Amino acid sequence: MFRRALGKTLGFVGYTIQYGCIAHCAFEYIGEFVACTGPSMEPTITSNDIVFSERLSRHFYRIEKGDIIIARSPSDPKMNICKRVIGLEGDKVCTSSPSDIFQTHTYVPKGHVWLEGDNLRNSTDSRSYGPVPYALIRGRVCLKLWPFDSFGPLNDSPNERISRNS
Repeated sequence: MFRRALGKTLGFVGYTIQYGCIAHCAFEYIGEFVACTGPSMEPTITSNDIVFSERLSRHFYRIEKGDIIIARSPSDPKMNICKRVIGLEGDKVCTSSPSDIFQTHTYVPKGHVWLEGDNLRNSTDSRSYGPVPYALIRGRVCLKLWPFDSFGPLNDSPNERISRNS
């Protein structure tokens, strides 16, 4: 009887480990569900919205201008950020606020992206901490899941900050 109970317990532990490994690989290489907090991406993503972030684009270097991404924060590696890609390596981007009289520009260095929140007045982004290394990108947000009334693909940027020229 003890041998039978031990066999069932070990079988259960084996299945648990196996399915745990499958789930880990799926979340690490395919995608994950992310609960976004904070006002920086309003009105596109509001606080407590749940989105799906796919990871294949990052692995295949398919991140483009206008994409919303999840990345590790350059200022706090324990925290993730959700921002829009404004510029890719080699792009000339505006580093000043829209209300500034004199506009300043910089070029995004190789291996980096320029990130900004859609809510320009209430966003800590590349205008504060500079270009973000591509390696910090965790995934591309492709779908809003919650709340259900706004389920679906995400809207384009509500402002005109995305540079179209390189």
